Parts: sequence; C-alpha cells; structure tokens
Amino acid sequence: MKNNTTTAATSSMRQLADLLPFFNGLKSRYALGALLLLITNGSALLVPWLLKRAVEQLSHPRSDGFSAGDYALMIALLAVAYCLVRIGSRTVMLHGARQVEFRVREALFARLLQLDQSFFSRERTGDLLSRFSNDLTNIRMLAGFGAMSILNTVIIYGAALWLMLLISPLLTLAALASLPVMVLTVQAVSGKIFTLSREAQEELATVSNHAEEAFSAAVLIKSYCREGEFSKRFNDAAERCLNKNLKLARLRGFIIPVMALATGAGTLAVLFVGGRQVIQGVMTLGDFVAFSGYLALLVWPTMVLGWILTLFQRGGASMARINELLTARSAVHEMDEPFRTAPLNQGVMFKNLTFSYAERPVLQEISFEVRAGERIGITGPVGSGKSTLLQLIPRLLPVKDGMLFLDGRDINQLHLGDLRDMIGYLPQEATLFSRSIAENIRYGGEGDCRKSAELAGLAPDLDSFSQGLETLIGERGVTLSGGQRQRVALARAMVRNPALLLLDDPLAAVDAGNEDEILNALSAAWQGKTVLMVSHRLSAFRDCHRVLVLDEGRIVEQGTAAELLQQGGRYAELARRQGTGGVKT
Repeated sequence: MKNNTTTAATSSMRQLADLLPFFNGLKSRYALGALLLLITNGSALLVPWLLKRAVEQLSHPRSDGFSAGDYALMIALLAVAYCLVRIGSRTVMLHGARQVEFRVREALFARLLQLDQSFFSRERTGDLLSRFSNDLTNIRMLAGFGAMSILNTVIIYGAALWLMLLISPLLTLAALASLPVMVLTVQAVSGKIFTLSREAQEELATVSNHAEEAFSAAVLIKSYCREGEFSKRFNDAAERCLNKNLKLARLRGFIIPVMALATGAGTLAVLFVGGRQVIQGVMTLGDFVAFSGYLALLVWPTMVLGWILTLFQRGGASMARINELLTARSAVHEMDEPFRTAPLNQGVMFKNLTFSYAERPVLQEISFEVRAGERIGITGPVGSGKSTLLQLIPRLLPVKDGMLFLDGRDINQLHLGDLRDMIGYLPQEATLFSRSIAENIRYGGEGDCRKSAELAGLAPDLDSFSQGLETLIGERGVTLSGGQRQRVALARAMVRNPALLLLDDPLAAVDAGNEDEILNALSAAWQGKTVLMVSHRLSAFRDCHRVLVLDEGRIVEQGTAAELLQQGGRYAELARRQGTGGVKT
C-alpha cells in the first residue's frame, strides 16, 4: 500500500512538472499575487497583536499609549485593507490560471491538428472532448485556487508559527501535537485520490463519448427504435462515473474531518495548557489572546489541506490525460528542410508500395505509374484498399520511403503544405460544416465558388435554395440530401483548380439521372489534370485512360476498359453485373 501511494504521488508530481512550461511569462503575475497574499496575511497577522495590546490596555491602562478604542479602529482599518488586498490577490492569480488554461487548450488543439488520420481512427471523439473540457477545468482549478491556497498556507503557517514560538514554545508544541496524525492521513490517502481521480475522469470521458454518439446518430437510433438500448448504455456509464466520483467524495470527506479533528485537538490542548499558565501568572492574558488568534488563523489553512491535496491529485490525473495528447506523435512527419514542390509535370509513381493497419496488411506490392494529365480509375471489392491508396498520396497516412514518388522525388521529401496545396481531395464520406454552401466550398481554397458548384452538378439545386450559395445547411449538412452533400464536397475539391484530383467514389450518393450531368461537367473540368478516381460504378470511368482493379490489397488487373472487357476477368464480371462496359459511347 505504501509503495502504491508513493508511486502514485510521484507520478502526480511528475505530471504536474509538465505543466510548468505553460507558466512562462506569467511569473510576474504570480509574483504580484504572492506579494498581495503576503500583504493580506500580514494584515491578518497584525490583528491578534493589536488584540493583545487592546487587552493589555484594558487590563493595565496606560496614559502614554493608544487607548483600547484606538486599537479597535486600527483593527477595523486592517479588516478593510485585508478585504481589498485579498480581492486583488485572487483576481491576479485566478486570471493567471485562465491564461494557463488558454495556453494548454491552444497547445492541445495545435497538437490535434498535427496528428494523422490513424490517431483519430483509434481515439473516441467524446474522450477528446472531455479532455478539452473536464480535464482543463481541473488544470485551471489547480493553477488558480490550488496555487493560491498553497502560497497562502505556506505564508500563514511560516509567519504564524514563528510568532507563536516567540510567545510560547510550550503552547506551540501543544498546538502541533496532532500534526503527525495529519501527515500520516495525507500519506495514506494521497495515492488513492490520484488513482480515483484518474478513473473518474476516464469514466466521465466515456459518458461524454456515449452522449456524442447519441447526438450524432439520433436519426439512426430513432429509425431502429434503439432509444432504450442507448439510454441503458448511457445510464450504465453515468452510474459508473457517479460511483467513482462518490468514492472520491467519500475519501475527500474523510480527510477534511480528520484535519478538523486534529485542529480541534490542538486548540483544546492550547486552551488547557494556556489557561493554566494564565491562571498561574506564567503568561499574560494578552499573550494568550494573541496566541489563540494566531492559532485561529491556522484553522482554515489546516482544514483546507485536504481540499488542496484533492486539487493536486485531480490536477495530476488530468495532466496525465492531457499529456497523452501533447506527447502523441504523428506517423506523418516532415523533414527539417523539405523540397518545395513545383506544378505537377511528370506524374505519380507507386513502387512496390506496402501499407498496413496495426500489422494488418492493406496494400501489398502496389506498382504503377500515373503520367501527368492521365486519368486513372480504381475499382475493386469492399476492403481491397482503394480509399487507403488515395489517402497515401496527400500523406494523410504514413508511407515508407522509396515507395511513392511525385515528379520523380520521394513524397516524404516534399513540403507537406505544398504537396496538399496541389491536391483536390474528395473523401468517401462528405464532411460539411454548419455554415453556408459557399463557405463550405471556399474551405477548399480560393476560387470561383459558383463555377466549381456548376462543375459538380450543383447548379440546378442552387435555384431551389432560398439564398443560393449563401444558404445555411445546418449541422453536418443535415438540410441537404446525400447527393447534394456529395456535390458540395466535390465542388470544394475543385474550387482552387488543383493539378491533382483524388476522388473517392464521387458518384456514390448521386442518382443515375444526375450521373451523366456530373460526368459531363467533370470531363470538361479535368482536362489537363491528373486524376485518380475510386468508384464502384464502372460507368464513372468512361473518360479514364486506364482502370486498375484491386483485390485483397493487390492490383489484379489493369488496362483500358476495352482491354479489361476482352480479358473476361473481374472487371468484365463487374461490368456484366452492372450492365455497362465502362467505355465511353
């Protein structure tokens, strides 16, 4: 148990050390906060001394000093100064905590933008959102109230104990007799609080993930009458989260009474020993009042130690979760001095390309060349690696050196921004933002939105929209049909007139009536462009120079549509089933 506690405490401190860089530039703010806390506590520490003087003046009036009324006025003025300076100290330090939270949030978001697609495929959206909200709240509390409470406790303990020792070492020893109980209690529960805090945050992330899934799939859940199942899953996760937090609350609830008990025991010891000394004349009543006042100042910092411990352990657990993102590394990385690309002149070459997901091979020994201006169609059964092949070209997934070349240069040597600037990519699932149609198209880059919308076959639909291109399309394009969403995404891929077009099943959500219209528009738009298009509809390849057929991650057939039909292989079988030869007529 002791080893576990020590390990957890050490882990917590190690995680909190990673938070220190986010305080850079804020040292002056925290120094000012510490100075204001020093003044605040100085004002509080003066009050018992003034009370001592007032009591002594009442007991033994002197004509050459201040009256008891004067001391009362001083205490009142100190109380006002205490309140004003305390407000200033809290404002300064809590604003600093907000700055720390802001910096961590920025660093998290910047890191997420750098991570590759494989990272997001294995992480849960709800868990990521939980780290941005719940874990960051714990970090802010730690950097604000936690840091302020620690500074306040150190100042008040150091000054009060020194003054108490000056008055009576014996009474000070009596007051601190219960300190070992507090130390042992903190040591016993510290590691458990860290562990429970981490588990509670993990369970809260699960709850957030269930909520996010339910919101995203609301229509699907209702369509299949699965409300009860999703409700049960959510309730189970929420109950687990509640149980973890209740355990944490019970542990915290145990610490605070122990601290209060220890403080009360010290106070009783002071009353007993100090009272006897006053009666015996060993100590003056004024000294006893002052000592009791300083002891009273220690009551709250002592009781709040349990809360501070919880803050630090929760903050350490949250920082551990945040560090998992901050230290995550993308498998797609850029060279220190990448080659700046020029317009595509030679084309793209695949050379014995192999790719695997978690040791599961997806593409194996893929070799072919795409000349500049050539249009290549890619088809094959589900899971044959078609979409993965396209994602490797803009390096959305990592590719090994010596397997993929652009204009004769290894793609890993190219500047990533330049590479992606020359590519127009249409993913298999069209992702739209809750903005206008024009804003969604312009997300692909600068260009003529209306022209690209016309090329994508969206022009007839624009007339039916209330505000044309400026029509808001709702969350994820919910107000659009599947075909309309696909065409908006297609317009986005073409808006900046890219040299290389990667189209992943562009006609998947388009009905047969619009297929010819879109293909006719595309045939004019992609003249002179290099195009790789994945599709299950062989009719989409009518303007392609060559077609590749993939199966189980390998190229099993390639050639023109006419050549593949004559071979009578898999392409011919697909054409027979679809009733098309995939040849332009």
